[in-house]
Amino acid sequence: MKYARLLLMILVILSLGLFLAGCGKDAEVAETEEEAAPAAEVVTEVDPATAARVTGKIAFEGTAPRARRISMSGTPECEKMHGGKVVYVETVVVNDNGTLKNVFVYIKGGLEGKSFAVSTESAKLDQKGCLYDPRVVGVQANQELLIYASDPDISHNIHPMPEKNREWNTSMPPGAEPLKRKFTRPEIMIPVKCNVHPWMRAYIGVVRHPFFSVSGEDGSFEISGLPPGDYVIEAWHERYGTQEQKVTVTEKESKAVDFTFKG
Repeated sequence: MKYARLLLMILVILSLGLFLAGCGKDAEVAETEEEAAPAAEVVTEVDPATAARVTGKIAFEGTAPRARRISMSGTPECEKMHGGKVVYVETVVVNDNGTLKNVFVYIKGGLEGKSFAVSTESAKLDQKGCLYDPRVVGVQANQELLIYASDPDISHNIHPMPEKNREWNTSMPPGAEPLKRKFTRPEIMIPVKCNVHPWMRAYIGVVRHPFFSVSGEDGSFEISGLPPGDYVIEAWHERYGTQEQKVTVTEKESKAVDFTFKG
């Protein structure tokens, strides 16, 4: 009996020791996890009274490549929406004033360590006339992107093909409600295709901040609301690649930065 009691006491002591060791380990893990947890990001507020801006144009030099005609004969509903007009692929669109359309321009460097509130305004991408409109669109990471299907009698399919974000592939019948999507990680650029109509292409630029623009029908762009500082600006075009320039803007300054792509 005496030996049985002694053995029982030893087992109890050993069990208590293991329990305490386990608690200590759990506390250590919890403490480590707490230390490893990222601190909440502090949103950078830009004073409108001191905010700067960068404007510019995207010039084009050389001979523009011959645009390839889109054949929609296999889908009469698409062809009909263009009223018999010839529709061309928009890989390279040179404006009447010798500038380049659909160039994505954004602040690539100079905002490290800063965090900006995500825009509450939704970005928009439409499927209209069996084409994506616009061909190039920019969004902030986690900003809502609304995708419309404006063609009344045509089913579409939207298929972004990212490398850093989640890939998805969704069909949209005529009259469908706009899709609401977000991209959580910065990525320059995400190609988009339609699995139904192979000529449909678009590109989405995702950045962490709101300082980006896309050149329009006059080749111009504008990035406003910048905090004063030193920046690297990048211009991206789907055929001609990227270019970078450095720029410094002071309080309330507006500075012109032009790019030139050669054909």
